[in-house]
Amino acid sequence: MDIRRVTAFEAVEAAGRLFDATPRREATTRFLADEGHHLLIAYVDGTPAGMVTGVEMTHPDKGTEMFLYELGVDEGFRGQGIARALVLALARLARERGLYGLWTATGRDNAPAQATYAGAGGDPETDQVIYSWTFDGPSH
Repeated sequence: MDIRRVTAFEAVEAAGRLFDATPRREATTRFLADEGHHLLIAYVDGTPAGMVTGVEMTHPDKGTEMFLYELGVDEGFRGQGIARALVLALARLARERGLYGLWTATGRDNAPAQATYAGAGGDPETDQVIYSWTFDGPSH
């Protein structure tokens, strides 16, 4: 397995099946242009097998941490440690960039994700509640 940081739309497009929907050129280009946004793709024998995205978040009294935005592994490659390797690679990137931590959220019923995050050294936050807002219209 080879994990690479992707910086070109064409690489994202070639790995499109790893995402929830087809990557949009404008959104992908904007994401990749921001030096605080990271997209890592795991390749097995040259085939995109999994991906993870991370976004650096800075707060005045805390510093900068990495948010693990999304993790996905192609169904045919699951169970081979690719997700764990991607999480560890993102954590390594965060440490190399001097960030103070890494965090993510997942559903209570998503046992595979929870096992992946725990296997990569993450600790569950049991006293947190997540709120979300969804807006109508296209995002830029």
